[in-house]
Amino acid sequence: MNPDKEKILSIIHERCKNTLMETLNIEYTEIGDDYLIAKMPVTPRVHQPDGVLHGGAMVALAESVGSAASYIFLNTEDFFIRGIEISANHLKSIKEGDVFAKATFIHKGKTTQLWEIKITDVEGNLISLSKLTTIALPKSK
Repeated sequence: MNPDKEKILSIIHERCKNTLMETLNIEYTEIGDDYLIAKMPVTPRVHQPDGVLHGGAMVALAESVGSAASYIFLNTEDFFIRGIEISANHLKSIKEGDVFAKATFIHKGKTTQLWEIKITDVEGNLISLSKLTTIALPKSK
């Protein structure tokens, strides 16, 4: 991997200490020219009572990877990036293993951005599909 991309991943992981991302064991694994991938283990910690991955955990993963991608690909020196809407369709259940969330831009506007986040299992099966809208808000000078 490109040393600059490794450094960015290291910075993101450092920013996630003592946050929900650390609680859910989310690990950012790959940065491309227009995408970010994160991995989350599926264990009883993220199950719903009947033993499958909780939809809320998938939405938290989706928003986490989309927000981290915004941090990477947008001007965060002059702007705060905030999620303003997320929707998810959960398509398949999973009980164990890892899931991978890949965030890619649908729309990269100056003020609002639209992300597609696909969550897949290790075999590439689509588990959940989310759309996340983020907004860039100017920082006070």
